[in-house]
Amino acid sequence: MIEAVTFWNEANNKSHWDMEVDPEWRLYADMVGLAAEAVKAQAPHVTRVLGGISPIDPGFIGRMHEFGALRDMDAVGVHGFPLDWNLWPLDSWPDKVAEIEAVTPLPVWVPEVGVSSFGAEEVQDFGLRRTAGLLLGRVPRIYWYSLYDLPQAWEATTRHREAEGSSYYRHFHMGLLREDGTPKMAARQFHEYTPDMGVCQWFHFEDHRLDDAVAWLRRLGVRRVRTGLSWADWLRPDAERWFDRMVSALDGFEVTATFCFTPESEGIQPHHTSAPRDPRRFADFCVEMMRRYA
Repeated sequence: MIEAVTFWNEANNKSHWDMEVDPEWRLYADMVGLAAEAVKAQAPHVTRVLGGISPIDPGFIGRMHEFGALRDMDAVGVHGFPLDWNLWPLDSWPDKVAEIEAVTPLPVWVPEVGVSSFGAEEVQDFGLRRTAGLLLGRVPRIYWYSLYDLPQAWEATTRHREAEGSSYYRHFHMGLLREDGTPKMAARQFHEYTPDMGVCQWFHFEDHRLDDAVAWLRRLGVRRVRTGLSWADWLRPDAERWFDRMVSALDGFEVTATFCFTPESEGIQPHHTSAPRDPRRFADFCVEMMRRYA
């Protein structure tokens, strides 16, 4: 069911990794290196990808090579949102990919790319068309973020919130579908880019949208889906039932699973972005996911 894994998500972004604890990413490199080695041993047929980075930083990839974190990786991931958060224009996508290709022999995936409809749905509609033209055929994998808008009652995974101004609120308008499940303008053209373009959709623990999401993915002709399996969630009561249900619902898709988020009880700091006290514990979680779902 799982045909690829990405290790962590945007570790070079302080909203997703505690750089005060690990300012040079040595602990991160150790953690994902051990995890990739363990997944390779348990499920060698599964593609192993360094979790997508944001911002796109060749120096970070070079550091991962230096620390040995890419030894058992098959690809590296980059994320980009030039119409919403990045300080570079949309047409620079090929150049940003080339910057990473210049520092690693590994293929470059784009596990997250998207455009919000915060200002206007027409902006997202244009952004999808232009992104597809720039990246389809240029990289082996691309996943549009996301299927659904983030519900207004939830929080975006960021430490900045209102300090970001409109940047924070753009998190809530990235979907092809609105929070209530009705399609936006861009959803009407998405089938033109499937199955080559996949979809990245994060599901929260016991997410009420799961079944409707699967129906929409099939309706849009999606074949490749990226989602997350949270180490922190794995320690919740009844976690096995929810994980089994989520992965079972995605049966029939080519699933890329992202392993991320430290349980408070395992972190150097009691926070989901913290490096774990023992990186082997993260590797153990990854192996357990492979045993169950690969």
